[in-house]
Amino acid sequence: MNAKYKDKNMNTDKRFRLGQLHLVALIVIGLGLLSVFLTTVNATGVTGDRETIPLQPIIDQADAGAVIHLESGRYLGPVVISKSLTLIGDDSVTIDNDQDQGAISIKAEDVILRGFTIEHNGRQPAAAVQITGSNNEVSELKLHTKGAGLLLRDATASVIRNNTIEWAGASTASSSQKGNGIDLYNSHNSRIEGNQIEGVLDGIYLENSRNVVVNNNRFIQTRYGIHCMYIDGSSVTNNTGEGNMTGAMIMGVKNTDVSGNTFRKQSSNVHSQGILLYDVHQSKIRSNTVEGNRVGMNIAESTENEIDDNDLIRNFVGIQLVLAEGNQFTKNRFVSNVIDASTMDSKDNILKENYWDSFQGLDLNHDGISELSYAINPFYEQLISRNAAYQLFFQSPGMVFLSDLHSEGKSNWTTDESPQMSIVKKHTDVAGTSGNFGTDVSNVESRSSLVMIISLLLLGLSASTMIYMGVWRK
Repeated sequence: MNAKYKDKNMNTDKRFRLGQLHLVALIVIGLGLLSVFLTTVNATGVTGDRETIPLQPIIDQADAGAVIHLESGRYLGPVVISKSLTLIGDDSVTIDNDQDQGAISIKAEDVILRGFTIEHNGRQPAAAVQITGSNNEVSELKLHTKGAGLLLRDATASVIRNNTIEWAGASTASSSQKGNGIDLYNSHNSRIEGNQIEGVLDGIYLENSRNVVVNNNRFIQTRYGIHCMYIDGSSVTNNTGEGNMTGAMIMGVKNTDVSGNTFRKQSSNVHSQGILLYDVHQSKIRSNTVEGNRVGMNIAESTENEIDDNDLIRNFVGIQLVLAEGNQFTKNRFVSNVIDASTMDSKDNILKENYWDSFQGLDLNHDGISELSYAINPFYEQLISRNAAYQLFFQSPGMVFLSDLHSEGKSNWTTDESPQMSIVKKHTDVAGTSGNFGTDVSNVESRSSLVMIISLLLLGLSASTMIYMGVWRK
């Protein structure tokens, strides 16, 4: 009786364990089927527990001239807009695009995009927004791109305003993998204002375009903050750049105003510079601040430009002239640069009333202008051009001594005949904005004086304390 009861219990335990195994197997199979189901659902328009709404049908169903207010959610791109309409969203609206074509392609006139986010995962040269129509506006968008930000082709009278454009790919991506933040070609009479651009190839690239306004944009960690090629009658004003390889690369340009910009800390590359003017003619470069760059301004093969009222502060080389002729430099301020100026094969440039903090002048009539001229000594540049190894002796006592002795061809040196004895701040209005752009260099000397006064006070306090302690001990 007991043996039968024992066998019965053993059989019951086996059946219970077998049931447990069956239950576990069913759970595993169920989870597998669930994952397959979720994968299938995601492929057909659901991301996790959030639905992705196809955007193209919404565009297609709207009448020309309609205003579409997108409700909160995620929308699926790419889409093509081929009629006039306004598409508005807010921070809760995101358009996703994983294809190698524009997330939004505008092929019509009078289209407005405003307020939403685009997650563009298409590779370069595809862009988050591509525009081939005229009279369109893109404003207040947040573009996260693994390709380009905005591409404009033959897009006259476009307005690109107050957008944020960020590189969303790998930080180790090469230049060939990145696109430009805003890229214009043959797109005249356009306005690009108030945009913040970070991590892309070139912040704003302009080519073969006329009468373009680039105002009050900010560039961080790009190759060139602003890159202009073959533009005419345009303006680059009040922009700021930091940590780029070059702040503004202005090339093949004429009749252009580059004013009120601030470029700091372009020094990570051997070719870094605040502003490069290459093949630039009849243009105005005024009231800019270039600070802490390898080269503040590099002016090459450029003629008949007015370089006026700029601050060149704490650069390795303040200004560099190469094959530059017939330019006029007036009332610029050179403060705390390692080398104020460098010239090579440049002639007929006029320098007057600039301030050079390394120059010891003589003002006999107290008019603020030195009776002694300031000549830019080319000795160091000539020496290292023959043997680059001599750069190791830069600013060494021997190099300074030899430079002071060098006077060969002095009559041909680039010379400021009337240097300022003190800083004179001009900075007139630029593009409707008055005031002080960048670092106020008039404060540099004030800060130095303040530091000296504080140092003397501390020294006096220390001396008084030591004397007092000595007397007290006695």
